[in-house]
Amino acid sequence: MSAKILLLDASTEALSVALSTHLDNAFFEECPQQHSQKMLPEIERQLKQANTSLKELDAIAYGKGPGSFTGVRVGVSVTQGLAFAANLPVIGVSTLQIMAEQCFAQNEVQDVFVAIDARMGEIYFAHYTKNEHGDVVCVSDEVVIKPELLTLPNIPAIGVGTGFETYRDVFASYTKLTFDDSIRLPNVKFIANFAELAYNSGNVVDAKHAQPSYVRDTVTWKKLPGKE
Repeated sequence: MSAKILLLDASTEALSVALSTHLDNAFFEECPQQHSQKMLPEIERQLKQANTSLKELDAIAYGKGPGSFTGVRVGVSVTQGLAFAANLPVIGVSTLQIMAEQCFAQNEVQDVFVAIDARMGEIYFAHYTKNEHGDVVCVSDEVVIKPELLTLPNIPAIGVGTGFETYRDVFASYTKLTFDDSIRLPNVKFIANFAELAYNSGNVVDAKHAQPSYVRDTVTWKKLPGKE
């Protein structure tokens, strides 16, 4: 029997919620600054539609970031609260990996570059590939970087995410790089298989160990002119 895992992510402008056993009912919406209002009602709706309850779940998988500081905190906090209430283990997944999983699911490709617009002239970036077992693996560190300072290997690859959308001209010289503009932000329904494999192999943690991944250690605010 398939594991019943609640999947949720609030780390970017998009909010996505799904049950691994009922992906046809998955919710995905770009709703900036509304995550905290919409997430819990949507989780309740997903459980009701699946005729199940929180205590009947096996685990919760959440997007741990990088992304919006507020959104990442909302996702982690909701995950911890629900997991504590129902005594469930949790699975943290990079939001960049969520997007890579979707790209691999929808395209015949060996390498995927993921970039989310991080504001302040920067992007969150990582490079993913598939290993000999068909698993999606990250072959670079997740970084926050100015796009013009990023050097990509000139290999056949697909770029996805709002970072490539915003800074498309910066990457014009990479002739083997194409773009899937349908994948802008993370949609958790595409990590259902990954989450189940993680659960079945014991790659879970207690709710108290659910951790965000900001990539940025601190917020780098740009001061307004005359305010230095």
